[in-house]
Amino acid sequence: MKISTIAAFFFFLLASIITYGQTSLVEPRFEGYLFAYFEGSGKGVEQEQLRFAVSQDAVNWTALNNNRPIIPSSEISQTGGIRDPHLLRGAEEKAFYMVATDMFTIRNGWESNPGIILMKSDNLVDWRHSIIDLPILYPEKFKNVKWVWAPQTIYDPKVQKYMVYFTVRYHDDAKLDFYAAYANEDFSGFEQEPKLLFSPKYGGIDGDIVYKDGLYHLFFKGNTKDTNGKEFKNGIRQATSKSLQGPWNEYFTYLDAYADTTVVVEGSSIFKRNDSNDYILMYDLYANGRYEFQRSTDLFKFTHNPESFTKDFHPRHGSVINITREEAQRLQQKWGGVPTTLLQPRETGERFHLTTSRNQFTRNIK
Repeated sequence: MKISTIAAFFFFLLASIITYGQTSLVEPRFEGYLFAYFEGSGKGVEQEQLRFAVSQDAVNWTALNNNRPIIPSSEISQTGGIRDPHLLRGAEEKAFYMVATDMFTIRNGWESNPGIILMKSDNLVDWRHSIIDLPILYPEKFKNVKWVWAPQTIYDPKVQKYMVYFTVRYHDDAKLDFYAAYANEDFSGFEQEPKLLFSPKYGGIDGDIVYKDGLYHLFFKGNTKDTNGKEFKNGIRQATSKSLQGPWNEYFTYLDAYADTTVVVEGSSIFKRNDSNDYILMYDLYANGRYEFQRSTDLFKFTHNPESFTKDFHPRHGSVINITREEAQRLQQKWGGVPTTLLQPRETGERFHLTTSRNQFTRNIK
């Protein structure tokens, strides 16, 4: 057997070991960030729609598609609006997952919303969707549901499934709790009726779970009440657990810089910076029209002074994932607006073929 043949064989064997079980030990080279959000400015009927923005450094952002919706809410939601989009890169496959609140407050108000939206894509530009109406699908448990808010998704390696979790409130109970269910194989629905995941002492919304160093960190907007049940403080808090199923250890300290002020924040989201140990805790200062962030390396201690993003749009509650240069190119070809720093060749001889397409495509998998 020739040496070249032997070398090729061992290379193939090594590659097979690395990718066994669809689990790659070689992570993609992330060089940018993708932000999914809904708008907080402009005409009200146009705000509650899905939008994307991209950044090269996680601080300076530009909206894609001229800050127009990348997919109209009327094509993917039951109510005609979406809020709180959450993006997730698939753990063991080349897929992306997105969930959002199915709610159109401009037309329907805040009284009630029926559920959430599940979306899946193989390339970040073509999305399949399905609608989860909890009162219809699970009337025994959720017939009297008032709010189904801010869904998010996380991969559970113990069962090799994606868990979708969200806040629930009932018409006859003001308590806000977190419920969860595992998605089915094609991410078009739940395997079973959602169950209680975590019940914060005073309730909570906008949960965001991140895994680090053997612990799951659940960040959420919580509050503190006096002996009469009156809220006197609120902000971003966290709970931790060694398992996604709990039990969760709830911390009653506040992480955001505004908890002791009259400024209110919500919609916190955590993501790790590329080539850095820093995590960004970003949040929506919804009453002030601002979006800011604090940093941490351990997810327990955060910088005291908030920092601001530079952006050409006014986002409301959203989320961020890390993206590769190739993915940035794909987003540019579909919608335009990607920073030029992510469009320039990285190496000598590398060439990009840029085209622009404004056509949108979704396929319903309900």
